[in-house]
Amino acid sequence: MTALLRFENVTVQYPIYNSRAMSLRNQLVRISTGGRIESEAGHIQIVTALRDVSFEIKEGDAVGLIGHNGAGKSTMLRTMAGVYTPVSGTIAREGRIATVLDLGMGMDVELSGYENITRMLMLLGLKKSVIPEHIKEIEVFTQLGSFLELPVRTYSSGMATRLMFAVATSTRPDILLVDEVFGTGDAEFQVNAKKRMEELIRSVGIFVFASHSSDLVKAYCNRFFFFEHGQIHEISRDEIPVAE
Repeated sequence: MTALLRFENVTVQYPIYNSRAMSLRNQLVRISTGGRIESEAGHIQIVTALRDVSFEIKEGDAVGLIGHNGAGKSTMLRTMAGVYTPVSGTIAREGRIATVLDLGMGMDVELSGYENITRMLMLLGLKKSVIPEHIKEIEVFTQLGSFLELPVRTYSSGMATRLMFAVATSTRPDILLVDEVFGTGDAEFQVNAKKRMEELIRSVGIFVFASHSSDLVKAYCNRFFFFEHGQIHEISRDEIPVAE
């Protein structure tokens, strides 16, 4: 299947409730979005995270999302994945999408490592009948051994991170959406994670990567979208700002 992502005049907005009880800044940080405050009615404020965004990403494109915290990068990834629904505009998707956005989505710390592997892979869209095909490879990458039989609540944070990352990157989608992950875990894990991500990137049709690292974006991407207050501009490699 040929991969495709097309946005036509897409706008995404969020209502922020009880804005007088919590600073708007703190709420925006909490929901990992940015944008402009459009209006206020009582205790509800409307934030426009993406405004009138249009682009087309085709098979073979690797797109880097660049911008300051709150510029709309994470919102864009979640909108591409179908987590957020635009208030206007249209989105076309062709191909199976996988995300490395919220590591550990669906993890239950009371369940064993093996039970969580099954649970999280099913949430990623895999049928239960094919999950055993992925378990051996996840076992090898995590190096958790018999700990996979124990409840995740007994794991260290590093062990849990290895399990979450292994599951999130165990499928081979047509479209891969990634929020910055290379800074997690210990030094050995970062080396293994980087190698695993590079192998996964080479296998997909479309790769979209949000990062604060201009070096990583240049290394992995051939197109570059710069975000500013919910709007995007495609820029050249030479125009990529150096992170401070």
